[in-house]
Amino acid sequence: MELTAVPGVGEKTAAALAELDAPAEALREGDVSTLASAPGVSDGRAARLARAGIRTRHDDPGGFAATERATEVYHELLADLQSRTVTDRAARRLETLYPSGVRTRIDEVRAFSQAAIERQIDDEAAVAAALADLSPLSAPSDVRVRDRCLATADAETYARARERVPEVSTELVDDRRALAELAQGYATVIALEERFAGLEIDGLRVTPNALAEPAAVVPERVLAFFAQNRASLRAATRVHQLSGLSAPVELAQLEDALDRLATDGSVQGDTELDRLTAAAANVETAAEEAERVANSQLRGAIEDRDVTIDGQDLLALIERGAGADSLLARELDGAYASAVEAARTELTEAIALDERADLARRAFNDEPSYPVARDESVIRELRDQLVAARDRRAMQHKRELAAELAGLREDCHTLVQAAFRLDTERAVASFANEYSCTMPTIDGTGFTIEAGRSPLLDLPVADIEPVSYTVDGIRLLSGVNSGGKTSALDLVAAVILLTHMGLPVPADEARVERLDELHYH
Repeated sequence: MELTAVPGVGEKTAAALAELDAPAEALREGDVSTLASAPGVSDGRAARLARAGIRTRHDDPGGFAATERATEVYHELLADLQSRTVTDRAARRLETLYPSGVRTRIDEVRAFSQAAIERQIDDEAAVAAALADLSPLSAPSDVRVRDRCLATADAETYARARERVPEVSTELVDDRRALAELAQGYATVIALEERFAGLEIDGLRVTPNALAEPAAVVPERVLAFFAQNRASLRAATRVHQLSGLSAPVELAQLEDALDRLATDGSVQGDTELDRLTAAAANVETAAEEAERVANSQLRGAIEDRDVTIDGQDLLALIERGAGADSLLARELDGAYASAVEAARTELTEAIALDERADLARRAFNDEPSYPVARDESVIRELRDQLVAARDRRAMQHKRELAAELAGLREDCHTLVQAAFRLDTERAVASFANEYSCTMPTIDGTGFTIEAGRSPLLDLPVADIEPVSYTVDGIRLLSGVNSGGKTSALDLVAAVILLTHMGLPVPADEARVERLDELHYH
């Protein structure tokens, strides 16, 4: 199907639809959700395009409701159906159900209606609650990753990298020195040529096939989509579980993956990663507290201690150039060691250092001094190690989760589409149930309506007087004013329109001739 062959699709709209993976199929199938995901296409516009695509597929000239009143009745029926949906997208999907004189289109919708009526849902309220959280899936806005970059010495590879992995910077480097300088500005540099293998540069990864697996380079690309659509995917999963819909994905697997994904695209649920994250964030505060603990303990020891030194000892200290620190070391050596040990224990336990306990011990010197002071260079080294360990573990989790989710994106679109379709089905089933509808027979000439109940009356269904009416040829309907003539004709119009929409009709039994147009004034 040529896009511009569909009425209403001009060059501008065709260009927007061309951004979709299968625009012709979306038009042909009347896929409102997919059409609405095209740039600049609203839900209302998507519904109109979907109707036009369906008509084109069925070679349907349209115009079945040939008068203003017939069109009004159609819109009243449509509004009734739309009021029964939970989601706006399902309401828009109902707009693709239009009265048609083409039998193939009528039969297509009749099959949908029959399935909707026959579907059994045990807990309608729970399904409705799940549908309330459903929304169309959307692509995340610009994903940018600033902690890593790609490096290459080849101009063609450079151009290909910028196209395949736009989320990260790609840099041209000529030699080892340029690569080393580049690595100073990034946590990770991914070299795309084997020639850089063997170089000992912090943060360097040599991955010649990186462009073949963009998700491994930028797992955030995959995770951002699922994080942004997490609530809707959970809702769609719940809808499938409650309604018994056949799912295109393993629902338990999807739920588990979404449980591990935070709303910001990070991976959650790993206690070790949580520990490293907290430790990296709190190392400075913990070092300050450890220093305070040591000084408080040492100050108490000094305040409780009487230090006496005779003249000969004082003279000897001065002659050796020793100062108060030496005196402190001699008189309070045990107290200082105890205070420093308390500081080391405080730092190690406060941020649960475990395997980095030796580095934490170096943060406080064994040489007695007062006040006790932490070694800032050691604290910086400790923080850098914690950050690096945190980032390595987080990246590993991201890669693993992205690899698990990468192949599910299309199936997740199908999952959500099916949930919207169910909402549309529920609207039809609700209408059929409220008015005790039946699927009409399309045959013969004229029409027969047995115990019809007009959905156009502003009355509770229980208060609507059933009407039976048969017409085969030309008939004159007469009666007193306010005798129900207009209501009867409205019922006939509604039954004929619903029949040609492929929907159930509000009657115990109905037979309707297939028509090309309905003229009702």
